Amino acid sequence: MKKIFILLTLITSFLTANILQEAINNAPNNSVLKLPSGTYLGNIIINKPLTIIGKGDSVIIQGEQKDSVVQITSSNVTLKNITIQGSGIRLDNRDAAVKVSNAQNVKISGCKIQDALYGIDMGMVNNSIIENNYITSKDLEISLRGNALKLFYSSNNTLRNNEIYNSRDVLLSYSHNNLITQNHIEKSRFGLHFLKSNGNIIDNNHFTFNSVGVIFGGAKNTEVKNNIIKSSIGRAGIGVLIKGVSNFVFTDNVVTFNSKAFYIDAKHNETSIKRFLTNNEISYNMEALHFHGAIKYNLIKNNTIIGNIDDVVKSVRGNRTSKNVVEGNYWDHYSGFDRNNDNIGDTTYKMLQYADRLWHYNNKVKFFYATPIISILNFILSLAPFVEPVLLLEDTKPIVELKKMTSF
Repeated sequence: MKKIFILLTLITSFLTANILQEAINNAPNNSVLKLPSGTYLGNIIINKPLTIIGKGDSVIIQGEQKDSVVQITSSNVTLKNITIQGSGIRLDNRDAAVKVSNAQNVKISGCKIQDALYGIDMGMVNNSIIENNYITSKDLEISLRGNALKLFYSSNNTLRNNEIYNSRDVLLSYSHNNLITQNHIEKSRFGLHFLKSNGNIIDNNHFTFNSVGVIFGGAKNTEVKNNIIKSSIGRAGIGVLIKGVSNFVFTDNVVTFNSKAFYIDAKHNETSIKRFLTNNEISYNMEALHFHGAIKYNLIKNNTIIGNIDDVVKSVRGNRTSKNVVEGNYWDHYSGFDRNNDNIGDTTYKMLQYADRLWHYNNKVKFFYATPIISILNFILSLAPFVEPVLLLEDTKPIVELKKMTSF
């Protein structure tokens, strides 16, 4: 009987042993663990400099559907070519496929992350690289999912060439001087969400079928270039939402097929140019530039603005237009002559708000948006307005002939 008990104990210990965690515990610092194909028990902790590489075609670290699958609490850790899945579902605990805390020089590359509430959660992580990963969330309502990538007080990192689907957000909070490049983010809530994060570069990414492509809240010294932001869906349907920014440079991007290409909320106390929108294609949106509140201190130059139902919309009364620099844009709604053939219109392009634009302030009237009756009213009022129209924006040097459109 005693022998049977001992045998059962040994079998149970073997079945419940976490072989990967034991290997990590026994490995010297800076070791390289090469994992053959197989499924390894998750909920592991890496607390030393270490490299773990999946050498087989199917290397899986399987979580226990609680807590985080992999926790990294050390600098100089690399995870490569591994499928990581099966986190818990507690939002308050930020259950993640990979949770990294208080570390530097961490690299997560070529991993497939699935069935995870949060994808990669980074808190106070600097000088690290997240690249070539595939990330998707648990099959939950979008409000119950975690973020695909979350950076909190994390700076000088590179997020490169990741594919992200059906998640909630990629969130950077109080995280500065990061490079976000060559990522594809699709069917999530907010493609990128910046909160009080400064000095970040967003270059050559593709955002599609998200509720909002990119959001910038309180971001300073931000550069957004060479991105495609298209087909934002849902009630918001916003390509780019900008609020409380300064030195915001948005150049050489394509913003297309959204409900609102830009939603811009300027602070009432701004005193200089805050937003620089140059050399972009803003095409085939319902609204190209939607301003909430004041239309002021924007530089809008050398953009191609074509195929939109409305070029400029203002959703709140008051706060008059002032101190914008708007010139050199191509507007397909502009009607004017070019007698000296310099490709600049002889007259300015004034975007006016007539009485037919009641829907700007009343969503019930918006039921008739883009219908023939509204178009007829707009045409009649532009010929003979019975009230003084409101000037929303004026391009002082509108381009007459479009030379080139961006392909995507």
